[in-house]
Parts: sequence; C-alpha cells; structure tokens
Amino acid sequence: MAVDYLVIVVYLAGMLAMGWWGMRRAKSKSEFLVAGRRLGPAMYSGTMAAIVLGGASTIGGVGLGYQYGLSGAWMVFTIGLGLLALSVFFSARIARLKVYTVSEMLDLRYGGRAGVISGLVMWAYTLMLAVTSTIAYATIFDVLFDMNRTLAIVLGGSIVVAYSTLGGMWSITLTDMVQFVVKTIGVLLLLLPVAVVKAGGFSEMKAQLPTEYFDPLGIGGETIFTYVLIYTFGMLIGQDIWQRVFTARSDRTARWGGTVAGTYCLAYAVAGAVIGTAAKVLYPNLASADDAFATIVKDELPMGVRGLVLAAALAAVMSTSSGALIACATVANNDIWARLRGIVRTEGEQHDEVKGNRAFILLMGLAVIATAIALNDVVQALTVAYNLLVGGLLVPILGGLLWKRGTAQGALASVAVGGLAVIGLMAAYGILANEPVYYGLLASLAAYVAVSLATRPTDAAVLAAWRERLAGRAPEPGTSSETVSGQVPAAQ
Repeated sequence: MAVDYLVIVVYLAGMLAMGWWGMRRAKSKSEFLVAGRRLGPAMYSGTMAAIVLGGASTIGGVGLGYQYGLSGAWMVFTIGLGLLALSVFFSARIARLKVYTVSEMLDLRYGGRAGVISGLVMWAYTLMLAVTSTIAYATIFDVLFDMNRTLAIVLGGSIVVAYSTLGGMWSITLTDMVQFVVKTIGVLLLLLPVAVVKAGGFSEMKAQLPTEYFDPLGIGGETIFTYVLIYTFGMLIGQDIWQRVFTARSDRTARWGGTVAGTYCLAYAVAGAVIGTAAKVLYPNLASADDAFATIVKDELPMGVRGLVLAAALAAVMSTSSGALIACATVANNDIWARLRGIVRTEGEQHDEVKGNRAFILLMGLAVIATAIALNDVVQALTVAYNLLVGGLLVPILGGLLWKRGTAQGALASVAVGGLAVIGLMAAYGILANEPVYYGLLASLAAYVAVSLATRPTDAAVLAAWRERLAGRAPEPGTSSETVSGQVPAAQ
C-alpha cells in the first residue's frame, strides 16, 4: 500500500497548498465568500459538480447499486435533476441578485422580515450536511490506514477546515476543481470499467443476478418520489448550492455551466449504480451495502490506481464538506449573528469582514468536528436536516421567485407551519418515514397561500426594488453604485 499512501499524502498536501494560495486572493468579502463572482463556465461547472457529488453520492451511490441494482442510481439521479432544474429555470435570476445568502434573498423579496428564522433553518441544514460529510472520512481513512474513527474525523476535518479558513471560496473553488478531475478519473475512467470487466461484463452480471437488478424502477416508485421531494427540491434552495451560483461571472455562465454539471451528475449516478451491481456479483454477501465501494477498490484495483480511486472518494467527501462548511459559516455570521447584533455593514467594513467570516469558518469547523465525533446515526441527522429544509423553506423561496402576491407574513407562516409540521410528523411516524416531508410540504404551501391572500400585498417599493435586482440593474448590497460600475468590466 506504500504507493497508495503516497498518492493520498500528496493529494492532501496539495489541498493545504491551495488553501494557502487562496488566502492571497481573498482580500474582500466578495472574494472570500463567492470568489469575487468571477468564475467562468469551465471552473463553475467543475466546482458545482464537485459540491453536489459528495460521499453519499459516491460511497452511498455504489451501496445503493449493490442493494438494488441499476435503480440504485435514482438518489444521485434526482440530485442531477435538481441541479438541471435550478440551472435552467432559476440560476440566472439568482446570480443577478448579487446577494450572499438565501435569507438575504428572502429579505429583498419580502421586505426584511424573514431573515433570522430562515437563517436558523438553513444553518441547521448546512451544519448537518457538513457533519455527515466529515463522518465519511472515517470510512475512507479506515480503509487506508486502519485508523481510529475519532482520529480519522479529526485528521480529515482539520484539513478541510484549514484550507477553507485560509482562503474561503477561492481555496474551495480551486480544491473542488482538482477534486472534480480526480473523481472523474478515479470513478468514471478507472473504477467503472475495471468493475464491469472483473464481474465478467454485463452479460455475466445479468446471468448472476435477479432480473429486478436491471429494472430501472426496481427501487420502488414511492422511494423515487421521496428522492425527488428531498434531493431535487433540496438542490433548488440549499445555501451550499446557491453560494456556488453566486460565484458565476454572469447569468449565462450560471445557466449553461450548471446544465453541464447537472448532466455530469446523471452520468455519475449511472456509473455508481453499475459499480455497485458489479460488486454484488463479486461479493454477494457483504455485511453492509456501504462497504461495496471500499471492498471493490481494495481487492480489485492495482496499487497506485487504488490510491487514486480512494483519493477520488476522499475528494467527493471533501468537496461537499468544504462547501457545506463555508455555507454554514456564512449563514451563521451574516444571517444570524450580524442580525441579532443589529450590525449594518458598509463598503468600508468589507475588508474587516474577511476576518470575521474566516473566524466563523474556524468556529463552525470545530463545531462540525466535535458533532461528528459525538454523533452515531448520521442518516437520521441528515434526514432531519433535509426534511426541515424542504418542509420549511421550499415554498417561501420558490413562492418569492414565482408569485408576486406572496407576502412576508405568508413566508413566515410557511416556515413556521412547515417546520413544526415536519418535526411533529417525524415524532409521530419516525424520522426516516416519508410522511413528514409529504405533509409538511403541503402544510407549508397551505399556510403560505392562505396567509398571503389574507394579508396586505407586499409594498410596491419593495417589489420594485426586487424587480430591479432580478433584472441585474441594482448595486450589490454593501457597495456604492460607483464601486459596482467599476467592477463590471472585471466581472465580465
């Protein structure tokens, strides 16, 4: 394993070096949180694909393929569908808003009264997303070094926290681009063909496995529907995803770059399911389906190649973890802490805000590592986070983008009713049940429509400012019009 260890060590050292490089570029709030809104199509596509395809999509996607066959692709497939929908229908408008968080968008649309509550929900979601990604380090480092779980979480988490804290979004963008390349080579170009060949090809796989393994709907219609609700809609509203949209240098980049990334996710979904199906032929009696990825890598790949593919898995986990971490810190600082303290930021304070956001990434990173060490059932924790996200925030966010009659009171009622309904239904039906997100979403929609229609329409001046921002004609918050006009040539 010496060659494999060398590959991994070089990869991890490279991540830290890129964090140092990013620190030299992140000199303003915009540079630190959204890479100066300057990413072109190639970099935007790669980094967007990297953040949405994490440990669950790689290790979990192969595990679902091991358990259900080709229909195991549906979880990652619905993630790709969500990214496509976001890119085609909403990304251009989101990019033109020139904000930093989802809650800022809600404040702009509804008049500044939804930020803290929505921020708390989004913070809980991004925190748990970062925690579950961090826990995945234990699986990979166990395969690599036979390492204690706690030590593995501390080691992997510290590397992500270090490069994220140093350079913010610039460091994360550069590392994600490398991670995208490593994942593409390791999973799609190496592991996929090797797994199929080792299993005897598709004809042998069909001969060895039940026919339902090759049924596209074998995982079940209700499961697919739930994946759509949680993951497809979750892609539309997550702070970690929106913060990447904010990095695009133009609305065209956001639309077409995101479309490319979404299409890549669809291919990645199928690849993971095929690898898992091949692993079922090779290792029919694994104790856990999630062991399929590590087992086939460890036993079937030659040295060096094995290290690269394990680095690909590590890349998948790190990209999601770093993206969730900076999203969590951004929400905690800008949507919760600053609002509770009543801070009004001005252009002259932006340089100092880099220090503040850097401190929050470090603080949230330490909280993520501590929570990951203490937490056992990560599936339940992530399910709670996604249920609250979709049940509480989907309706007011999409309603704000699509329905001009929606009001601040309707948005707050939607968040409160949807969130409480999800919590109550999870207590009644169980955390992993489908009913909480189904009925919570319906309750959120009913509250939004009923309260919006029963209250005064949003002030005309607020809606006019909102339309100006959607059209890209208003300055970025916290900057003067002169500063913005001076930035336009660089951004384009």
